[in-house]
Amino acid sequence: MKLLDKLQRKFGNIYIPNLIMYIVVGNIIVFVFSYLFPNLPIINYLSFNRSAIFSGQIWRIVSFIFEPYNYSPIFMIISCYFYWMIGTQLERAWGGFNFNVFYFTGVIGTIIGGLITGYATCYYLNLSLFLAFAIIFPNMQFLLFFFIPIKAKYLAYVDVALLLWELIQAVVYSQWGSAVSIIVAFINIAIFFGGDFTRKIIDRFRYRKVRRNFKSGTKRWGN
Repeated sequence: MKLLDKLQRKFGNIYIPNLIMYIVVGNIIVFVFSYLFPNLPIINYLSFNRSAIFSGQIWRIVSFIFEPYNYSPIFMIISCYFYWMIGTQLERAWGGFNFNVFYFTGVIGTIIGGLITGYATCYYLNLSLFLAFAIIFPNMQFLLFFFIPIKAKYLAYVDVALLLWELIQAVVYSQWGSAVSIIVAFINIAIFFGGDFTRKIIDRFRYRKVRRNFKSGTKRWGN
């Protein structure tokens, strides 16, 4: 992406190294305190709430990023490790600056959507991290249910199908905050990978055209 290249040339040294580690650690801290002190409304003070933000609780614009991925200790550990691993691999492949831009672009889009609809969540942005991972490392294998090996690209197909289904449900039940969050996640993927997909499609059509012309020319030469 040309714009990203220009930004990297100008501001490439300005980024947060190991960004995903801070996000995961923040989620773990919030989860531990919520688990140990269930009577304290910690999550309620961190979640995105448009009315509360306009009333002066500005921290909610950022603090919702640290809402736990899951509220089960076992699944929380698995989720945190999963996103840490994916984020680390993406940062190594992209570089710290590009990974920061990807994540914060999604966060800003989610915040804007939340200010419009009143609700925002980073859940779908985190899922878009996996989609980005699957695009870059399509043949990386995961152990589904801890013993079934499956490639990332196939899990990504399931991920996209589930996101589309949740988007349809959100629209049907007028859950516009969730719908916008899902759309933002897809837009973020499109911004960073849309050009590559377009080039691949164009190259494929060109290849098929050349192949057809070659076959037709071979037939004429044979006759």
